[in-house]
Amino acid sequence: MGIRFRVTGAALALTALLAQAASAQDSPQDGKLILPTIDVSSSRLGAGIVGTSTSVITAEDIRRAPAQTLPDILSREPGIQVTNLFGGVNGARSAVDMRGFGAAAGSNTLILIDGRRITDLDLTGVDLASIPRESIERIEITRGNSGVVLYGDGAVGGVINIVTKSAAGSPPSARVETGFGSFKQREGAASAGGSNGPWSASLYGNGVNSDGYRVNNFYRQANGTGDFRYTVPDGSFYLKLSGDGQYIGLPGARRVDPVAGLDQLTTDRTGATTPYDHSQKDGANATAGITRLLAPGAELIVDGGIRYKREQAQFYNATATVATSDPNKAVDTMLTTTSFTPRVKLDSLFGTLPWNAIGGIDYYRAVYGSDRPLYLGAPPIDRYDLTQSSLGLYWQQTLSVLPSTDISAGGRIQRVTVSARDKFDINAPGGQQCFIDFGCFPANVEGLPFDTTETHRAFHLGLDQRFNENIAVFGRWAESFRVPNVDERVGVVTVGNGVPTTFDLRTQRSHDWEAGTRLHFGRLDIQSSIYDMMLTDEIHFRYGPNFEANNINLDPTRRYGNETIASYRVSDELRFKAGAAYTRSVFRQGLFAGNDVPLVSRWTGNAGVSWNIWQKWLVFDGVVRLVGSRRMDNDQTNVQPKIPASTTVDVRLGGEIEKIFWSFAIQNLLNVSYFDYAIASPYPYGPGSQLNTYNAYPLQGRSYMLKAGMTY
Repeated sequence: MGIRFRVTGAALALTALLAQAASAQDSPQDGKLILPTIDVSSSRLGAGIVGTSTSVITAEDIRRAPAQTLPDILSREPGIQVTNLFGGVNGARSAVDMRGFGAAAGSNTLILIDGRRITDLDLTGVDLASIPRESIERIEITRGNSGVVLYGDGAVGGVINIVTKSAAGSPPSARVETGFGSFKQREGAASAGGSNGPWSASLYGNGVNSDGYRVNNFYRQANGTGDFRYTVPDGSFYLKLSGDGQYIGLPGARRVDPVAGLDQLTTDRTGATTPYDHSQKDGANATAGITRLLAPGAELIVDGGIRYKREQAQFYNATATVATSDPNKAVDTMLTTTSFTPRVKLDSLFGTLPWNAIGGIDYYRAVYGSDRPLYLGAPPIDRYDLTQSSLGLYWQQTLSVLPSTDISAGGRIQRVTVSARDKFDINAPGGQQCFIDFGCFPANVEGLPFDTTETHRAFHLGLDQRFNENIAVFGRWAESFRVPNVDERVGVVTVGNGVPTTFDLRTQRSHDWEAGTRLHFGRLDIQSSIYDMMLTDEIHFRYGPNFEANNINLDPTRRYGNETIASYRVSDELRFKAGAAYTRSVFRQGLFAGNDVPLVSRWTGNAGVSWNIWQKWLVFDGVVRLVGSRRMDNDQTNVQPKIPASTTVDVRLGGEIEKIFWSFAIQNLLNVSYFDYAIASPYPYGPGSQLNTYNAYPLQGRSYMLKAGMTY
């Protein structure tokens, strides 16, 4: 506990020193590009989640960021860590981790688009590379588990809400952009939008091709979105469509094995252990809805949607030194999610006290079907079918009991029904061998039928107290839950021991509290908070003392830490932004009590500058990012080497001349050799496990990107 308060105390001391030099905000000047403000105090999620730590990334922040991917842009925010397994190309399939969940990050951070959840039922999660960057109006970040009340399970670490642009009330416009960069990366993007009376439409599309940093790291991505609206004073109708397609080579890991004399991180960093493995993913989404003003201060929103995703992957036999084109296994998975989410927003007075509220019903139904053949197109050895439906009822109320005091309370009750089946075909190609040598995942026998219905509850209590225009404090207390996803249920059995999977895992629960302060002195803004999370039945993959490797419910775990974000505006042309986080993620009880949860850095931080060198014609942005060391995946015993700490620098020069814009960015300016994911030999568990042996996934060194475009 002591270290968290020392971090917060240091932030307050820094505030006091800088406040002495702070003066009133300069006013905008004609003809100059004004730097965007940093919003560390407001939340636009639903009716507002009082008492939470929040921040907002604007469209201008995204456009000016030296980072070229959404995961990298998010990783600049305190408390957010990112893991890459595929060379970091365009941020494809990167895992975004809020508040230290490591390998299970994607299942504990809830991603929304325009307030509707898009986190799927499988471990693939949300691929942020499938969202055109130019379509984003802002990204709202709410830390901690209070978002479960409004949006349902999975928001244990926090909520990231991506708000997209609308052309309602806007004149016709268009934008085209092209880019060229390292590793033969080519990009193109186009958008258009406008309105005519009550009708409006906007379209966004982009494509990326890259050879990638490593062998068999070729990447191809194409995305498109459309927003169509009819808007009148008392309501609107909207239709949103999107589609994406992706192909990516899977180069595998670089092996470090002192016993075998291997150190491929040094001798062949860009090589591929699996030069033939590949994956393809396609998605399509549609959302339609209406809004209606029922009365002054009362709005009804009724919408529904359908999301479709298909992913195919082929894997081949390979060792650390020998690769073949003989098929080993394949995956062909389809997931369809339908939803219906009516809700009402209220804004009125209780006597003389202002209040607002949001409440509604969420219904989601996900249908998952996954073939596991020896090779794509073959009859499946295993076929998994799972259907999960959830019906949630929620209400959240905010009341201004004083002009300076807001309190918030909310609750959710959610009923979840799951039905899962497995069909094992020993006569399928590879089925006999799978049965004999346990060569398929996750088991070599048919799983047991599984049916369950559960009811879960969550609540949030929050307080925001403003003492004056300079100082405010906030705090919250909340309980949340996370239902196991389908891949976790499939992997609940010990690999290859002949025991059928049961699909049965308990629901994960979290009790959180958080307290913080927001400070504003002239040009200086600071937000800092401390938090503590107690979790039970956390869902986790582990190796155990009897060579078992499976998904389990852990003994109790804990997360605690501090997050601080600060912004100082020197003038309209020059702004500094910095952030730091201390994140502790530990096992509380059981076999690994006191050990760190793998893949979580205790210390992360960043510092950035935005400088309009010559009005809007020449601008500079730079970011230094520090990521502390972390335990490798599988290293629950905490005896293997750590993933080393790294410090990277990204810079960007850009500008606008009338309708033409351009930028030149360099990522990893200092050409640091680093990686943020590795999986350790599960010493002392598992056959053949040994110390100092691991597989790492190296990330690219220095790279360049030149972009140019025009607006109409």
